[in-house]
Amino acid sequence: MRPLSDEETEIVFKKLAHYIGSHDRVYYCTETLMRKAACVSREPLLSFGTCLGKFTKTKKFRMHITALDYIAPYAKHDEDDFFFFGYWNKCKIWVKPSAEQQFLYGNNILKSGMNRMTEGVGSHQGVVVYNMNDLPLGFGVTAKV
Repeated sequence: MRPLSDEETEIVFKKLAHYIGSHDRVYYCTETLMRKAACVSREPLLSFGTCLGKFTKTKKFRMHITALDYIAPYAKHDEDDFFFFGYWNKCKIWVKPSAEQQFLYGNNILKSGMNRMTEGVGSHQGVVVYNMNDLPLGFGVTAKV
């Protein structure tokens, strides 16, 4: 194995930039971290902070799972509404332990796998999914209620 030459490195990074696309990701960081990163030029800086999501080519915002720690505390089940997934949301869903593993592997949650749900949940509403120990597992959109 050998190190890449400058020409080979440039070719590799051009190919990576072609597949990665433009920098449409949204990051969250503290102000102190932002001030520390300001002394680094933009070229060598790849990312810093927590990735909340990215904008698609059609300019829609897609949440990443890394944003779950910042979203979960605001999923209240009282009358306070907040904006999430393009819909007004105040919903939590708790899943049974049998359905928890299926959800983590990417499958849908069936009605038999839900333990409880916040009242007043509409169709196509963004929700935060919790297990029975109130640990946030992910987020999604309801189909039918």
